[in-house]
Amino acid sequence: MQYIISGKNIDVTEGLKAAVQDKLGKLERYFTPETEVHVTLSVEKERQKIEITIPMKGNIVRAEQVSDDMYVSIDLVEEIIERQLRKYKNKIVDQQQSAVSLSKAFVEEDIEDDDEIKIIRSKRFAMKPMEAEEACLQMELLGHSFYVFRNATTDEVNVVYKRKGNTYGLIEPEF
Repeated sequence: MQYIISGKNIDVTEGLKAAVQDKLGKLERYFTPETEVHVTLSVEKERQKIEITIPMKGNIVRAEQVSDDMYVSIDLVEEIIERQLRKYKNKIVDQQQSAVSLSKAFVEEDIEDDDEIKIIRSKRFAMKPMEAEEACLQMELLGHSFYVFRNATTDEVNVVYKRKGNTYGLIEPEF
């Protein structure tokens, strides 16, 4: 794999480069030697963030992790990438697609799929019209991270969701 490592508000030391290459080196068996791995390390206040983007034919594998220690972030992001690759591999095998960026040994390797998508519960509920602010309050009262509601202004189904830093987002359909 070819590493492209950059930093925002941080000097990328040889130690950090070595840690990234060592940890992500475990993923080399999944890729061809020409595969590029874009790594961005950044620091904002107390937050140490790593973002990894691996462009592949027709897809992009991307993950980011934030912690108060860059080395912990590096460890955690490798696990996320590996999980995504297993899902991607199973998708390729299931759909009989070509895997140009993945090594043949990885595609042929037999692994159990513990990340298979299974819907275990379905729910129906009445939606009374309300404003987005009221929907956020309902979401907080229920202890959920999102809430589906009928917007009283537009009469369309919307979703409010909780974001990092105690902020909220609103999803409105566009037809």
